[in-house]
Amino acid sequence: MAELHHDATITPSKLELLEEWMGAQRWYAAKGSRPRLRLLARWRLDDPAGEVGIETLVVADESGDEPVVYQVPFTYRGEPLASADHALVGTMEHSVLGRRWVYDAPHDPVYATQLLELVQGRVRAASSLESDAVEESVRGVGQPSWTRAVRVTAAQVLTGEQSNTSVILDTETDDGAHVPLIVKVFRMLSPGENPDVVLQGALVDAGSRRVPGVVGSVVGGWPHPTPEGDRPATGHLAFVQEFLPGVEDAWRVALRAAEEGTDLRGPAHELGVATAQVHLALATALGTSPTTPEQVQAILAGMRLRFDDAVAEVPDLESVRPAVESVLAAAATGPWPDLQRIHGDYHLGQVLYSPDRGWVLLDFEGEPLRSLAERSLPDQWIRDIAGMLRSVDYVGGTREQATGRSAREWVTVAQQAFLDGYAAEAGADPRRLGALLAAFELDKAMYEVVYEARNRPAWLGIPLGAIQRLTDHPAPPTSQGGSS
Repeated sequence: MAELHHDATITPSKLELLEEWMGAQRWYAAKGSRPRLRLLARWRLDDPAGEVGIETLVVADESGDEPVVYQVPFTYRGEPLASADHALVGTMEHSVLGRRWVYDAPHDPVYATQLLELVQGRVRAASSLESDAVEESVRGVGQPSWTRAVRVTAAQVLTGEQSNTSVILDTETDDGAHVPLIVKVFRMLSPGENPDVVLQGALVDAGSRRVPGVVGSVVGGWPHPTPEGDRPATGHLAFVQEFLPGVEDAWRVALRAAEEGTDLRGPAHELGVATAQVHLALATALGTSPTTPEQVQAILAGMRLRFDDAVAEVPDLESVRPAVESVLAAAATGPWPDLQRIHGDYHLGQVLYSPDRGWVLLDFEGEPLRSLAERSLPDQWIRDIAGMLRSVDYVGGTREQATGRSAREWVTVAQQAFLDGYAAEAGADPRRLGALLAAFELDKAMYEVVYEARNRPAWLGIPLGAIQRLTDHPAPPTSQGGSS
């Protein structure tokens, strides 16, 4: 199928076309600059109808201080695709095939269909350089717990995402059952396993219904730039999981309750239970390890760096440095739970409410500003607890900004109910960790200060208010012991 090969006979070059288009995309990290690209790898999928070329490029953007690697799938068509006008990258003139319309592939249903076929092992990736040759570096990996074969009937890109591109798939089984799925195409690539794939996969294979079912993933290899030159690397390229239609995230549930003055005690308690169930399942499936004194010092050093970053954005925070140091010093001497895999970026927006299943957790990729290597390390489960407590406080702060009336009582009731639920299920109360919980809450609030100062200055009052409360009334060290 000649139309699937686009080599030296195409003008302009793919990289030139990509450089013109890529800088304006939401997932491009160096906003406001023009990419300078180098091709690292490419592979293709074959359209069974022989009409659409499907090719994935892996490129290094070398316009900044350090190279950043991106995955960019294209489709090539002999006629315009009316439903994807907004995703047109440009056009090319092929010496044999004539004019080709080039599209951002996630917006092309043929790409989505063949990518799901790859995940399910029904097709193989092909080489872009050799006709009929299999690309051995790219493979679909099915999840053992997923046993239903499905085929795509419709596809639509989910709008609003930043770092990845997600496509909602309507699929059917052989017996006609409707199974909605979502495929996440990772745009920025780093060597190593993506926590979103690893953690959700471990949970579903352990029988957990607190996360969506997982169909599988695509794993690929590419030469990754390093200061010593390109080195062989592998990592996840795409991830396919169950999609839950007609649900809403916990942020909307909580915000509506705050606006109506409704007690969130019951839903918050159940969210605490769900969180504990996920933590316990992750600990069982992926193991735990004691937290060493060196690891304690490394975590606290990271907290001090984030405080310095916050002071750089809001110099008045320097006045609370002694109080912050007091909390961190108390945390250093208190009990520290074992390390384990955690969600890593836990907040109300990462949880959905399903009438059939209750709370369902999503997006286990971890904090986006951390490297993939950092996000793949075991961590303190108390970090997730602190993240959710801060998220509940944000709901109250949002309501306070809108009405000018205090929401402190509402926030406290919801936070305590969440902690009660967690303690009841886990058999360990986060509040017994004393200053350690306060330290992680402070750390998250410092992260929020930096984000709000740079992006939403009008919201700075929410994390600044939390810092004031946490440093005015820091939790004392405790000798009662924590959980493991």
